Amino acid sequence: MKEKLMTMLENRKDEMIQIRRHLHENPELSFKEAKTAQYIADFYKEKDVDVQTNVGNGYGIIVTIKGDNPGKVIGLRADFDALPIHEETDVPFKSKSEGVMHACGHDGHTAYMLILADCLIQLKSSIAGTIKIIHQHAEEVPPGGAKSIVESGILDDLDAVFGTHLFPTDPVGTVGYRGGYSMAGRSYFKLIVQGTGGHGSSPQNANDPIVAGAHFVTAVQTVVSRRLNPFEMGVVTIGSFDGKGTFNIIKDSIEIEGDVRYMNEKTENLIEKEIRRIIGGVEQEFGVKCELTYLSDYPPLYNDPDVTAEVASILNKANDPTITNVVEYPKFSGSEDFSYYLEKIPGVFFYIGCKPKGVEKAYFNHHPKFDIDEDALLVSAKSVGHVVCSYVGME
Repeated sequence: MKEKLMTMLENRKDEMIQIRRHLHENPELSFKEAKTAQYIADFYKEKDVDVQTNVGNGYGIIVTIKGDNPGKVIGLRADFDALPIHEETDVPFKSKSEGVMHACGHDGHTAYMLILADCLIQLKSSIAGTIKIIHQHAEEVPPGGAKSIVESGILDDLDAVFGTHLFPTDPVGTVGYRGGYSMAGRSYFKLIVQGTGGHGSSPQNANDPIVAGAHFVTAVQTVVSRRLNPFEMGVVTIGSFDGKGTFNIIKDSIEIEGDVRYMNEKTENLIEKEIRRIIGGVEQEFGVKCELTYLSDYPPLYNDPDVTAEVASILNKANDPTITNVVEYPKFSGSEDFSYYLEKIPGVFFYIGCKPKGVEKAYFNHHPKFDIDEDALLVSAKSVGHVVCSYVGME
């Protein structure tokens, strides 16, 4: 059955590419993916499968494939939202939506998953167990779609969950994995510094929030360099300092926005505590009032070590010419809301190389020139397919 599944996937590679290009041309932003969700739902029409739509806090779709024999229940997830980025690639299937682009590869995730799911539906008589296909909305924008899908209870019966992500850091044929904490958690903060406006010629009659805010920007850099254990991973980034005004006027208030990354809850708590401490000092030193909004977006992604080792073993033993290199990846400071599934369900989130051919250094995810080698779609489908076969008795 495994050989039959792999042959089916190989024969439908062109269809995966066609679906990916259709989705790439018609991207939709997080929580606004109505047409994409309809496209996915329509794909399953007339198929012998259970489809649930509008799952979670948006357009999530759960497709349940019940095998003819009892066994494990596993979940396979693919996200389908795009990003607010103006596309700068030269591909003929360029985005038709101004300022919206599939710059992270979610079009490819959905394309391979649709074909893999269809093949599994056709082979359901050989499946021992149940497979739930998780077509997830809104991965890119907190609170994301994963958390709400988990909270819906629809996945409470899963024994394991798996997901993949296309990364152009490695060529097609490379599959990366890492057990334990593998991707960073993420928090967001916004600081409003309220001073007293005035004329630049009379600073003694004002209280400049830009000076106070600039001090905060400098001081917050010491959180990682002087408060965090050097063996722990942490990042604090100031992404926006909104202090624009008139050259000779002291502003009344300014806004600062930032991003925090960490690999565990202890580090997250320490960074937040230190940011709040520094803000208290800024208020004391400069006589300003500060209003902080601090939100924990996505938790760190923790791949179950035992399941990860099993997946790596499955892929290493697959003897599949499509999968040329199975390697352990380093920790990655990016974030993923797949972490919400893994907080509750043992599983693995692994990586698929998609570096375009003939390129020395590819544009990374979220870049306006991000592109993939579409041969990676088949690698994605077959990699997940090998894992599925092992879990549901299709060897």
